[in-house]
Amino acid sequence: MKKTIAGVIAALCLAVSGCSSIPKVERVDAARQIDLSGYWNDSDVRLVCESLINDALSSDRVQAAVAAKKGGLPKVLIGGFRNDTDEHIDTSVISKTMEVVIFNSGKLDFVAGGSTRDEIRDERASQQLNASEATAAKLAQETGADFLLTGAVKIVVDRAANQEVRTYWVSAEMSDITTTARMWMGQNSDIKKHVTRPRNKL
Repeated sequence: MKKTIAGVIAALCLAVSGCSSIPKVERVDAARQIDLSGYWNDSDVRLVCESLINDALSSDRVQAAVAAKKGGLPKVLIGGFRNDTDEHIDTSVISKTMEVVIFNSGKLDFVAGGSTRDEIRDERASQQLNASEATAAKLAQETGADFLLTGAVKIVVDRAANQEVRTYWVSAEMSDITTTARMWMGQNSDIKKHVTRPRNKL
């Protein structure tokens, strides 16, 4: 009898331990702000990009450039965004988010850059050899960009004992590709996090 009870208890323990290893997943609203680690996250990307791009589009110089096109839209090339922090930050997410915000504004247009442009050029070169003359994309017909948008993410950390304050500084600038003149420069330091971590047990 005792052996039977012990066997049942052991089986229950195994069942419980097995269930506890299954992750719990909860779907949440994509716009909901969730901070687990105290590090850079998706909410920070959204807040910073919208703030910086809205500032850029409302600047006098950018508005003047749009007006000078007389019905057309200035073309922007998204350049690199450096990660100068101690964290792993995928800056391509920042670049793409800024591109989406600008494009949806309807005030600026884009030309392809980076790997996308390389793929297009490879395909165009391939068509010169493999497509019919009537359908092959023509060479030297790319639309040149008017502006280049670049930037960086930096961080200032104030740490004492098991607490720290992490302040993110995201800068962006738009330059005239022909003249190299700065059309706009912006900076956002709204993301500031006070993080208290568990004390290490001896």
